[in-house]
Amino acid sequence: MSDLFRSGYESASKHFNPADVEVNVAGRSFLVTGANSGIGKATAKEIARRGGTVHLVCRNKERAEVAKGEIVTETGNQDPEDIDVLEQVQWRAAKNIFLHIVDISNPKEIWKFAEKFKNEHKLNVLVNNAGCMVNNRELTEDGLEKNFATNTLGEY
Repeated sequence: MSDLFRSGYESASKHFNPADVEVNVAGRSFLVTGANSGIGKATAKEIARRGGTVHLVCRNKERAEVAKGEIVTETGNQDPEDIDVLEQVQWRAAKNIFLHIVDISNPKEIWKFAEKFKNEHKLNVLVNNAGCMVNNRELTEDGLEKNFATNTLGEY
């Protein structure tokens, strides 16, 4: 770590209390884009572990379903339609994981999803994590450069 940041980090770390980040988010709804891998998946998993409702927004259905399965298995949090009545008794509040397949590089698809989502769900926290790194110039169906459409426009 460079000297520029070292002193600030060392000073702040003396006051860090790990218990401060152990929060229960039951009853809160989170939407995480790019939730099938990396930081997005880790974020979704931690929210689910803490009892929150998680909306996984992913482009690839197969990879998204695998990620959802891993999150459900590792956290015990699941879609309410996937459990039987006996298991419902053992539920903590807000044990929900929902999957939404959306291409963040497609403005029309984002708009359609957003309109439907706002009519069917509540949202407390939005985690804009989706991104891509296309090395060769590639255009979307709207004629937008893929990196720009996903990493910049798609988040708005």
